[in-house]
Amino acid sequence: MQSPERIGRHRLERPLGTGAFATVWLAHDPELQAPVAVKVLAENWAHRLDVRERFLSEARLLRRAGSGRVVQIYDIGELPDGRPYFVMEYADGGTLAELSAGGPMPVREALALTAEAARGAAALHEAGIVHRDIKPTNVLLHTAPDGSRRVLLADLGLAKSLAQASVLTLAAGSAGYQPPEQAEPGEGIDERADVYSLGAVGYALVTGSVPGPPGRVVRPRRLRPDLGEDVERALLRALEPDRTRRWPDARAFAHELDRLASGAAAPRPGGVRGRLGTATLALAGVLAATAAAVAVTVVVQRGDGAPDEVRVADTTGRVVLRVPADWARQMRGSGWDPHALGLAPGHQPGLVVADDLAHWPDTKAAVDGVFVGLGAHGDVTARVKSLAHSGCRYSGGRTFTGAGWHGLVRTFSGCPDGGSVTESALSPTGGEARPRVYVQVRQRGTGDATDRILRSLRVS
Repeated sequence: MQSPERIGRHRLERPLGTGAFATVWLAHDPELQAPVAVKVLAENWAHRLDVRERFLSEARLLRRAGSGRVVQIYDIGELPDGRPYFVMEYADGGTLAELSAGGPMPVREALALTAEAARGAAALHEAGIVHRDIKPTNVLLHTAPDGSRRVLLADLGLAKSLAQASVLTLAAGSAGYQPPEQAEPGEGIDERADVYSLGAVGYALVTGSVPGPPGRVVRPRRLRPDLGEDVERALLRALEPDRTRRWPDARAFAHELDRLASGAAAPRPGGVRGRLGTATLALAGVLAATAAAVAVTVVVQRGDGAPDEVRVADTTGRVVLRVPADWARQMRGSGWDPHALGLAPGHQPGLVVADDLAHWPDTKAAVDGVFVGLGAHGDVTARVKSLAHSGCRYSGGRTFTGAGWHGLVRTFSGCPDGGSVTESALSPTGGEARPRVYVQVRQRGTGDATDRILRSLRVS
């Protein structure tokens, strides 16, 4: 079906995101003379009355919340084909996932943002609503006229009234942010379920990694040794599998985060957020933790003495490459945001494949793997030239040419895990038709499979 140009009085400009059940558009409201976001139920779900009701329920719950800490609803309507839509406040600052895509954030900033998200959750709870799916992609940032940021909770597609939540029978939530009581059917929940998810958000912001399963969460100071013990203690209390041991409610958690943020050191110039090289190692870790899993097809290479290899592809099928078979134990392939590399923001095809995705962002853990992301706009080469990796030794750059690609390869060796990192910026040799590509390879030991991987890369 052809995309509409208008929905009601709103002129559509571009899609902001597409999920399993709906698409969100950036639109212009001529009456308000302002940008708005319009969420439309997907055509393939229009005939499902239960999905339609859940879609409309999200709008009603957002309206019921009536808080400046939750995305505001302006209007609701129906397209000529019968699909419902609703018009919302547009958050021009993106999401916490986009803001933190460059790796661990300064502690003070991470705690303050998590505290604001917790106050948003408290507003929902006071309105009798439990969110059930708080995660960085559902925490939005809106820029105020004075330049300050306002944190908004969004996407109440899984939200329920607290009265309903006490007798819920269906599992809900997102991996890494899901409390144990939401993982099993038949478990009633309360606002402490959102406290767990908020703890996972704070954990992800300060470490650059999504927490592991409940009860098996790696202590955040192992991933970030400079983190204070009191910060670790607060986050782990929120992430307690036993909800009776968590913070009693979101507001209490917010108060503690405020206290800790006031005592946390201010970010230093050139610190964690200022070193893009350190950030890019966490980049694929963020993608790996949040994207959908993709099956891989094994292709055994014989006759040339090369090790067995595996052919992998992203979810769009546009990015295809071969990697050593023992690297391909885990994979995520639903794309990336080039803004993490300093390029124009947006969603582009990409994948990460490794033998241990959980430790991909940790330069002290030995990992073999590859991240590939398309950078459709901007100078990928310039961004790769600016990268540096703390604890690694720059071993020099060289030119790569082969299999339809040419570009820059820069190598960092002697990394804390004893291995190496190569950063590559590739351009098509046959013209300008195909996008530039960013490739990062992590390898343990002294071997180097970079050129073999780059020669196998195909982009359509």
